[in-house]
Formats: sequence, C-alpha cells, structure tokens
Amino acid sequence: MDILTIFQSFQTQEQAIEYLEAVRWCGKPICPYCGKETVCRHVSADRAGQRWQCWSCKRAFAVTVGTIFHGTHIPLRSWFMLLGLMLNAKKSSSACQIARDLSIRRATVWSMMHRVRMAMVKDPAQKALLFGIVEADETYIGGKPRKGNHHKNGPHAKRGRGTLKTPIVGIAERNGRVIARMVAARDLTSKGLTRFIRRFVDTKASVLMTDEYAGYVGATKMMSHFSVNHQVQYADGIVHTNTIEGFWSLVKRAWYGQHHHYSRKYTPLYLAEACFKYNRRAVPDTFAAAVGIMVATS
Repeated sequence: MDILTIFQSFQTQEQAIEYLEAVRWCGKPICPYCGKETVCRHVSADRAGQRWQCWSCKRAFAVTVGTIFHGTHIPLRSWFMLLGLMLNAKKSSSACQIARDLSIRRATVWSMMHRVRMAMVKDPAQKALLFGIVEADETYIGGKPRKGNHHKNGPHAKRGRGTLKTPIVGIAERNGRVIARMVAARDLTSKGLTRFIRRFVDTKASVLMTDEYAGYVGATKMMSHFSVNHQVQYADGIVHTNTIEGFWSLVKRAWYGQHHHYSRKYTPLYLAEACFKYNRRAVPDTFAAAVGIMVATS
C-alpha cells in the first residue's frame, strides 16, 4: 500500500480502527483478557463504536489492547502513515525525516519507530529454517575510518576482522529470505559460525555458499559446502555470495545515508527492520502483513 493510498484510506480515526479490527479479528472479535467471543460494542457515549464489552469477564476493551498501539496518544492514522513511510523506504528512513513529514516531535517518532521494529523482531518469517542454496557471510556495522585519524582510532579504524565495530552474521536463501543477527566477536570462530548455521538452516536440505574464511570450515562436516575465493573472482558459476552481500549493501546504505549512527543496544532492531522489508520485497501488500504483526505483538 503506497503513501497516497494510506492517506486516502484513513481519513478519520474510525476508519483506522475499523481496518485494525478487520486485520486482528477478521470479523470475529475476541476478548483479549479472557479469550471469549461473547463480546459486543460498548455503549459509552464518548467512545461509541470504538470500544467493546465482554459479557464473560465484564471488562471493556479496545482493539489496540495487547498490541504495540496500546496506550498510545497518537492517532492510529498517524501510526499507519509512519508505518507506510518506513516500509516504502528501501534503505530505511530517519526519525528526523518522518518527524518532518508527519509534524510530530522527533523523540515521539523515534519511540514509535522502535515499537514497530520491536514487533518486526518477532516476524514469523524469521522462525522457519532456511533451505535450498543458502549463502552465509559476516560484516561489521560502524562508520568508515576518517582520513588522517587512523593512528588515533586504533582498532576502530581497522576494516574487516579485528575491528571494534559491531559484528553481524547473516544467511540468505537464493531468491528467498534472509536472517541476520548481531553476534559477539568470539562467535566468529568456526564453532560459533557452525552453531549459527545449524540454528537457522535446514542442513539436510541445503547447500552452503561462503567465502574462504576459515570460520566456515566446520560447516563442511554437517552439510554440502562450497566457497569462492574473492581474491581471484566474485563468482564461480553458481558458487558466490552476491545475495547476502546485496543485503549487506542495503543495511550499510541505511547506516551511512539515513541513520548515520546507532548503538549496539539498538542494532538488533534496525536489523529486524531490514530483514522484514527484504523478506517481503515481492509481497504486493507489505502494509497489511506489517499491521498483522503489530496487532499480534503484546
């Protein structure tokens, strides 16, 4: 759903609530407190049509209860506009930019965006094992070293293995999904990478493609494994890691061009956003899928 469609579809708060109810309940409202279907519209004069009453537990509730929208003072239509702006930005969008677009305080937008990202962490697409031809690679998030300051930055200025930047490991299916996680530097060993691959890949139904980093040698014992020597060539027929490296380019463009910096504390959230959008790049209506995850997250 593009921005113009979102703007036209949710002119009022009531329209946004009706859409949220349709996505969450599919026409069969359920009490979020007791799980019973014996509910009806609340007769409250000031909130007519927006709240529900449960006959079993006698509690009143709104469709936002138990979702990331619970307790928010921001109109749902503003939430939907923010979500649309996030999803339509292939290389992410900054809180400052969306704050200007929606005329909302930057701090408020930053908090809203993180709520959305926290829901994306629980994306069901991240739970199923990857299979087929899969590519594994590692990268480092952090900025490029400034010219002339290498002697001052020490290990911070070093690029690649041995740097103090944030290490990320990712696995991507050819023409499929991607899973990326922030890891500790000690997990970039053969034992750590083998454990990571076993956790996210169906080793019996997959063929692994990597570069010649020695850390992937352990994977050879549990599955078919091919490597490409990047000092000689980037691809040897079907043996390459271009898929996962293409995903890394999106993650790093978001860092350099939009966010400029984020701490290790929030790195998993930004990775979750990148994975969510990448995994649904071919889905016609990513907005509906995103809202579905928002209402399923407590």
